[in-house]
Order: sequence, then C-alpha cells, then structure tokens
Amino acid sequence: MIKERKLPHALRLMFSGSVAVVGLGLLAHSVQAQETKTDDSPQQMQRVEITGSSIKRITKEGALPVQTLTQDDIAKSGANSVADLIQALPAMQGFIPASSSVNGGGAGVETASIHGIGSGYTLVLLNGRRIAKSAIANNDYAVNLASIPLAAVERVEILTDGASALYGSDAIAGVVNFILKKNSTEATITATYNAPTKAGGKSFNVGLSKGFGDLDKDGYNVLLAYSHDEQKNLVAGQRGFADTGVVPFTVDGQRYALYQLSSNTAPAGVTLRNNDGSTVQFSPDLLKNGSCGPNTFKSGNYCKFDYASTVELIPESTRDSFVVSGNWKLNSDTTLFGEAVASRYQIKPQYAPPAQPLALSLSSPLYAKYVTPYLSQLGVDPANVASAVMGLRLFDTGGRRDNYQTDAIHVAFGIDGNLLGWDYNASYTHSQNHFYDKALGGYASNNAFSNIVASGAFDPFQPAGSSVAILAPAVLHQTLDQSISKLDILNMHVSHDLFKAPGGMSQIGIGVEATKEQHSDSPSAILQSTNALQPNYTDAILGGGSGSLPFSASRMNYGTFAEMLVPVTKTFDLTGALRYDSYDAAKNDSNFDLAGNPIGSATQGNSASKATYKISARWQPVESFLLRGSYGTGFKAPTLAQITSPVTFVGNTAQQHPCPVSAPDPRAAGCQGTTQYDLLQGGNQLSGSSGLKPETSKQSTIGFRLEPIRNVSIGFDLWTVRIKDQISVLQENLAFGNPVLYSNLFKLFNDPIQGSQTIAFLQTPVNLASAKYQGIDWDHSFRTKTPIGDMSLQWTGTYMLKAEQDFPGSGTQSSLGKYGADQNVVFRVISRLAGSWKQSDMWTHTLAANYRSGYHDQTYTADDATVRIVNPDGSYGAFVAMPNHNVASYTTFDWQTKLTVKKGLEFTAGIKNLFARTPPLSLVTAGGGNQVGYDARYTDPLGRQFYLTGTYKF
Repeated sequence: MIKERKLPHALRLMFSGSVAVVGLGLLAHSVQAQETKTDDSPQQMQRVEITGSSIKRITKEGALPVQTLTQDDIAKSGANSVADLIQALPAMQGFIPASSSVNGGGAGVETASIHGIGSGYTLVLLNGRRIAKSAIANNDYAVNLASIPLAAVERVEILTDGASALYGSDAIAGVVNFILKKNSTEATITATYNAPTKAGGKSFNVGLSKGFGDLDKDGYNVLLAYSHDEQKNLVAGQRGFADTGVVPFTVDGQRYALYQLSSNTAPAGVTLRNNDGSTVQFSPDLLKNGSCGPNTFKSGNYCKFDYASTVELIPESTRDSFVVSGNWKLNSDTTLFGEAVASRYQIKPQYAPPAQPLALSLSSPLYAKYVTPYLSQLGVDPANVASAVMGLRLFDTGGRRDNYQTDAIHVAFGIDGNLLGWDYNASYTHSQNHFYDKALGGYASNNAFSNIVASGAFDPFQPAGSSVAILAPAVLHQTLDQSISKLDILNMHVSHDLFKAPGGMSQIGIGVEATKEQHSDSPSAILQSTNALQPNYTDAILGGGSGSLPFSASRMNYGTFAEMLVPVTKTFDLTGALRYDSYDAAKNDSNFDLAGNPIGSATQGNSASKATYKISARWQPVESFLLRGSYGTGFKAPTLAQITSPVTFVGNTAQQHPCPVSAPDPRAAGCQGTTQYDLLQGGNQLSGSSGLKPETSKQSTIGFRLEPIRNVSIGFDLWTVRIKDQISVLQENLAFGNPVLYSNLFKLFNDPIQGSQTIAFLQTPVNLASAKYQGIDWDHSFRTKTPIGDMSLQWTGTYMLKAEQDFPGSGTQSSLGKYGADQNVVFRVISRLAGSWKQSDMWTHTLAANYRSGYHDQTYTADDATVRIVNPDGSYGAFVAMPNHNVASYTTFDWQTKLTVKKGLEFTAGIKNLFARTPPLSLVTAGGGNQVGYDARYTDPLGRQFYLTGTYKF
C-alpha cells in the first residue's frame, strides 16, 4: 500500500526501491527507474511502502521481482473479475477456477497460485493486510478471490518471490497484494457488458464510487464504492466440443473414442444376475421403442446415461460488494485510517442428477411389466435369474445444483505517521469468511424417496421428465453446510534511518504482530446422518456425501521481524530480513474419537516456532543495466483443517492388503487376513513426532534488467523453490508396504457396518514429501514514436524447468508438461505478447496473443474402461489402453480499442479470442470439474466474445 511521504532531494539519494518490472503484456505496468540528478536543486520525492518490504523507500527498479498492475492495465485486460485478472498472468498456474465448482470440489472458491506451487503457498493481501481464507477445508484455506471487488481495486502488486521473512506463513511462492482506491474526490461510473458470439455465458458488471474531501487540503477523505457483477451460465449442450461423453479422436491414424457414460440411467436400465454368476444388461425402453431417449447413448442393448451432456461449463454467479475507506489527518505527521469491505458472492453450479441403483424384486409388478416380456428376446431363461438391479438416474429430481454463498467482511483501522523520525503504522484487522452450501435441486432425502418408491407412485421405467411432481416432495431445498473462517490481527511496524553507509543512509524496519485464527464447520443433520450426536436420526442424502461431523477450532500465533537496507556503495544495495513466528497448538471445542463419539474440548496438533531469513541484493553499475538476486527461507504452518478436521469412516481401502500388525500387538485382534481394511480420513490430531510440523522452504532468485538502447528493455529472472516436509496424504500402498514405519496410522476400530473390530488405516495428513520448482520469468518491452502514433510491444512469460515432488518409497513424480499424479498440469511455457498503438489522444488499440504449450494427457489402461477403439465400420470395439495422447498447445488473440471522448468519458470495445479458438481435446476425467472433452481449468469454453465498457468520471 502506498504511503505518501515527502522527502527532500538529499534524502532521495539514500534509498533504493523494490519494485521490479515483470509486467504481463499490456496488463503490467513497468515501474521505470527514476533519474538521479547531480544538482542540488530542491525536489520533493515520495517515500512508499511496497509489497515485499516493511521499509518505506523511493520506488524504482529493485532487488525483488514485483509486478504492478495499474488501473489502466486492469482496464486493458478486459477482465470481468479479480480472478479473471490474476489467473490470466503467465506466472499463475495451479489455481482453482470457477469451473472446478461443477462437481470438482471448488465449492465457489477461486484462487491464485504463483508458479504452479499451489494456492496454499501464495499469500493474498488486501491493502497489505491478510484476509480471512476460504472456509472450505478441502481448498487448503486459500483466499477466495471471488470475494474481492475488482471495481474498487486501484492497483495490484505481485511479488513472485518467497516472502516468509516478512509476512510469515503461506508466502513460499510469493504474494498478491490488492490495493484499493483511496484519496479520490471523483464520482466514477463504470459498466461492462460481455457477450459470446454463441449462446450462453453472457456477463455484466457495474461499479460506482464517490470520494469526499481532499486529504491534503481538507484533512480528510472518505471513499464509498459499490459494484455488482453477474455471470450467466454456459451449459455443455451449448458447445459442441463438450456436449457428450463420447468423444471421437485419432492417434497415429487409429480412431478411438473417449467413452464416459454411466449405467445409472433414465429411464432405468436392468442388470440381471444369473445363477451361474453371468450378467445380462438391457434397457426396457430401448427394446420397446428401438431407440434411446434424451441424454442417453446406445451401448448394445442398454441406454447409458450421457452425464457430460447435463453439466455446466461455466456456472451462474453474482457478486455484490461495498467498500468504505476513510483517512483523517490529525496533524502533518499523523493520519488515522479505516476501511471496510463487505461482499456477497453466490455461484450456482449444476451437474448430473443423482445415480441410485435399486434392487428389483423378481416378484414385483415392475419386474413382470418391464423385464419378463423381454427375457426370451434376450435369450434368458427366467428360471436361471437369481437377482435383478435397476440402474437408475434420478433425472426427475433435477440436476444436482448448489448455491455456494460466501459472505466476506474485512475491517481494518489504525494510525499511520512519523514520530521523532520514525515512520510507524499500527493497525487492527478483523476479517471473516462465512460460507453456505444450499441445495437448490437434484439432491433428495433418502427417507422421502424410499417412501415414494414403497408406495408404488414412482415408476422408474417411465420416460425421463414424467415423474417430476411425484418426486418433488423428496427434493431437498435447504442449507446443507455452513462454515466460518475468522482472522483477527494486531500489527505494528516502524522504520527509521540507521547509519550513514558508503552508498547513502541505511534503514531499518521492525514489526510485531499477534494473530488469532478461528474456523468452525456446522454440517446439517442430513449431512451427518446417524451418529452419536443424533443417534435416532435415520435420514441420509441421495446424491451427496454423509458422515460429516462439526468442529470448532482456533489458535494463536505471534510474529516479529526486522529488515535492514544498506547502500553498500552508490551502485550496490544489500537488504536483509529476519522473522520469528510462534504458533500455539490448536484448540478444538468439538472433538470426537475414532468411533465418532463426542469427547469435548481438546488441544490438538503441535505448537511450533520458526525463524526465517532473506538476503537480497541490487547492483546497478550503469543506468542501463541492473543485476539483482535474493536467497531466503520460508515456511508454511499446517492449516487448522489439516489438524482438527474430524476423523470419519469413509469406507474401505481401494485394494486388498495383509494385516499390518501381528501379536502380541493388541491391535492384532482386528486382523482379518488379506482383505480391504477400513479407511478413516480427517485431520492429523496427533502431537509430538506423529503430529504435523511446518513445511520449510528455500528460495532463490537471480535476474537482470538491460536497456541496450533507449525504449528497449530486456529482463529475465531465474527462480528456484525447494520445499521439505511437505504436508500430504499418505497413499495406502505405501503405508501397508511399510507397516512398521507408519505404525501410528493403523488403529483398532469398531466397524459400524460389520459390527465388529477390525484394523483401520488412518489416512490423515503427514509431513511426507519434498518438492522442487524452478523456472525463468521474462519481461521484454519496446516503445517508439512514429508518424502515425506511439507504438509499444511487450512480451512476458514463464518457462518452467522443474515441477516435481518426491515421496518416500515411490520416487520422484512430476507434472511438468504432463498430467501428473496430483491430477494437475504444470505448463512448460505460458506467455503473452501484446502490441499497442496509441493513434492519438482519442484512440488506442491493443492486440495481444496468449499462449500455453501442449502437454501429455491423462493416461489410461484397458481396465480403466475409459477409451474404446473405433472399428472401421464406425462401431465401438473393446476398451483399450491410451498412454500416448497429447493435448495441443492453446493460443488465443484479443483485440481492444479505447475511445476517449473527452476528459472523464471513455468507451472501450474489445474482442476476446478473436479467431474463436476452441479448447484442445483432453481426455481428462479427474482433477477439475465434471466437464468432458477438454480441461476447463486451463482453457476458455466461451469462444469469441465481444465486450463494451463505458467509464464516466466527474
């Protein structure tokens, strides 16, 4: 956050900056080095506080790679939201997009992730202060970008280097700092309308702001801002590349088909099991009518459900945000400040209706009506039928649709000033994130549905859509879950001149802070189902999970840091930072034993302390060349969810294993030979050596800026991040293969289904892996004046060299240039090349190219039953292995023209994806949302889009 402070010319020479030019195309604004004058004429300079440093200094090219996006850059991007803006940057990989909320675990969360290291390793700040993270435990408490209003953002600073030595935990990959507008007296109205050339996916947003009082003249300033955003949904049927789960493709001249269909279908299909163990599968509707109905696909005598045709590619969403900020000058050296941000974000993703197999009695009227007439046609002897099952899709309860609502509040106030030569800032921050999951359709009550089936009112073999009214009483319309994440912070930091160094005056910054984290989760009764808290409850949800338990956890942590800047010579600056953090163990007021019985409050996990440091240097021997570098350590504390989430029974291990213990170990009473043992999942609530400890990291960066001729700038930064003790979930094969090493993860457990003791594998987070990430960021620019206007060209990007994790017993796993074991892709190259032509003061035109390199797709074996060979006659053959499909590179072009009618009135028209490039084919079936035919995390399904923005300031 910029802190204005007037400096005389003599002091201007004593400070070095820390803002680097690493801009993204025309999104990024290069902060040019200010000229150093040798005369003694009086001048006034601004001392500022920049992301990555606690010391106020003059902004110029610095030792750390900080990218700045100004309001003009944001406007040129054509972004509709903060997530659109940030996730388009070449340095961003591995984030959670909105599309992942379509049955992909996103739950309405959109995140930032620098260099593919992960959302939990990128610290997101608002005006330099922490924000409450998402209350969704499976999203690692990353900050939800959807809660930040783009219309209120003045600029964004992105530090692509580790910063734990200043900010503490979570800053291993870097920092994204959103700075809101302030000290404005203007009234501003901005509106944007975006429409694809094809159906679906339109969006609209409007922003209003008004400032009152000039801080310098009137001694106060108050800014009010409101914004409203709407995104309409885009469904699979509106895009031909994603409207079915049967997708033909060719590899090496051979035709194949991705074959993603479900046997749970509508109308219901039937699977007959004969006395000899053989099975026969058919759809009565197909044998009767000779064809399959909507959303189904003929496969032999069966109409399988084409679930991919029913999902959304982009969910519907709305956002309303209010911002109030104020600054009051007590005197020339002291200012009181306060800010409040309140937002409500709702996203309503929809995916396939619930799948629900049902037993079909051989003596039932349904069997007599829909099975018996077709047995001879199928060649089945009625006397040999042992059992029958209906493969049913509850189409008439509707597609499963949630309203994921996030209510975010962020309040901060404090004092900023100068006392006896010390710049100081003291503040209190309260930030909270309240999440609701509300069922809008599709999900059903098991009790109500069972009663309807028992009454005979529901005929599952009738055409889809004919039983909507009959099943309506079973459909859930209620809040399924709600959780709250809170953050309270007291912070104070000061900076001051220290001593006269050979290159100028050295400076020191010192700070302390105390933070309280809180998180609670309150699943509804139907999500919990029958447990010790509600032993007489009998209902369960159809189409969703069950067995959830509440928890309410908190912890305190304290930090102190010091930073020193020393101008060693006129051309060489050295900065060192040191921080110490202390985390208390977590306190959980809703604690349960392994059987799900409440046992009251408990202290869980470990207390931990960690010291980190960072050294950075900047050498500029001549004005046209800058060499910079840094080396430091970082850490990431375990999240409250990783420690305190209740341990729940989720079923059995995926494979059979021999018993991991033997007598005289008392747990041997639960041995059952070689079998599938019970599986428990939740937080690691243990303490001591078995509990979680902070992950640690080492980061280094070295780079240069070169201006060989005027208006040409070349920049490269080589960065490396190494992580140790990375928190991960231990895979069952590794645990059962090393039962002595992982003995503490095997528990004697009373199986709720068997009603007897067995061995359970406790699959909870542990400090397991190590990781290494490495790459090169570049930023090159060229500007020139021509007879027809000013021209500029900017090329930015990231080239990844390493993205790998090491797991004991399983070796190195990499996702670089391929779909990895973590179900993610780290792209080898992401870049943006943008050219701008300022034709006059009225007209500015911009053309940009966005590029992502190709990669090796998700692979399959024949047993995965995912890819089928296509025979020469067009029929579908056997399921086959597919180890060698590659996803093509993805390049799109954007055009924008801005017209300045007069001062304060501007119109901007643009075309995104100018040549209507469709996403390249991907066979991915896991890792993102429920979309098929492309990977929605990495490409845009909207196609060509036209947008128009109008801005009026007065």
